[in-house]
Amino acid sequence: MNPKSIKVTLVKSVNGQIQRHRATVRGLGLRRIRDTVTVADTPEIRGMIRSSIHLLKVEEQK
Repeated sequence: MNPKSIKVTLVKSVNGQIQRHRATVRGLGLRRIRDTVTVADTPEIRGMIRSSIHLLKVEEQK
């Protein structure tokens, strides 16, 4: 099990984005702009972040 985590913040609106990007952001647990969540650093989460990186700010946690 990987003890690392990632802090993800929604910085741009999902309005006007394709449905897949809206669903990905929602799947990360983000609802509105400036919402922040801490998620596990897994390949699945990294893929979700990569698909919607233009809407997110990502910070590494130790």
